[in-house]
Amino acid sequence: MQIGYKLAAEAFEPAELVRQAVLAEEAGFDFIEISDHFHPWLDNQGHSPFAWTVLGSIAAKTSRIGLATGVTCPTVRYHPAVIAQAAATLALVSDGRFVLGLGSGERLNEHVVGRGFPDAVSTRHEMLREAVEIIRLLWQGGYRSYEGKHLRLEDARVFDLPEELPLIAVAASGKASARIAAELGDGLFATEDKLEIVQQYRAAGGSGPRYAEVPMAWAQDERTAAKAALETSRWAVTGWKVMSELPNPVNFDAATTTVREEDILEKFACGTEPDRYIEVAQQFVDAGFDRLVMQNAGPDPDGFIDFYRRELDRRVRQLTPNGTAG
Repeated sequence: MQIGYKLAAEAFEPAELVRQAVLAEEAGFDFIEISDHFHPWLDNQGHSPFAWTVLGSIAAKTSRIGLATGVTCPTVRYHPAVIAQAAATLALVSDGRFVLGLGSGERLNEHVVGRGFPDAVSTRHEMLREAVEIIRLLWQGGYRSYEGKHLRLEDARVFDLPEELPLIAVAASGKASARIAAELGDGLFATEDKLEIVQQYRAAGGSGPRYAEVPMAWAQDERTAAKAALETSRWAVTGWKVMSELPNPVNFDAATTTVREEDILEKFACGTEPDRYIEVAQQFVDAGFDRLVMQNAGPDPDGFIDFYRRELDRRVRQLTPNGTAG
């Protein structure tokens, strides 16, 4: 079991994200994960810095903690050749601490470059498969070309490659994406505590680490925590089908007007009661995940990191599946 800390790139400016990463290393987290967005989910979150610059700064200011994107879409806003180069460089400057999380993307971030974002999920999966193939091809070294249905590569070479290539964790929400994770990735990434995602990954031959984000909101009382999560993170209760489709923060604002504090309390661990945090984390362990990312939507990141260190670290690491997933 490894435990990560989610850097909420939509909620904090870049220097603050770096500071939190340093605190997370000091608190004993195994890795940090950062979202790779162009827009925040909601305008009132107010931020969305370039994740790769932030990761480079974190690599320079830490020495032990792992780094991961959670996740990057390598098909529209970025070409996979750019991601192959960026990931190789980050692996080098971090002394091999980087994990490349990849996914099929959200319209929220990908439409901004004016190339369109496919309506069909099957098309997005085809593009993701081609993108991972291109990244793997470039990581073999030498000049490479690729002719796919959606993506092309022409006489490209990544000159600076680490001896040990980054692990690739592919985001999945269903059978098709779980198959891509198993066949082309080294690990699985998910945001929901659904046992079937891990089962589908394993059925397709996947055997790597399985990452999942655990929803939490720390504050001195439960209602304050829930209110903060409602204000900035209510999009998290909409589910992947909504999260992947809406084009702008204003659309997420409109789509989540009916979300209540009670809905937040049902999904998130809120407040200061350690047992509730363990209960929510246990759901992900039972679903077969062994890389748990603590995703704090509360108003006080320092308070949460201290709370994690004092109350949660030992207990979360000791969690084992309750016979529902192996």
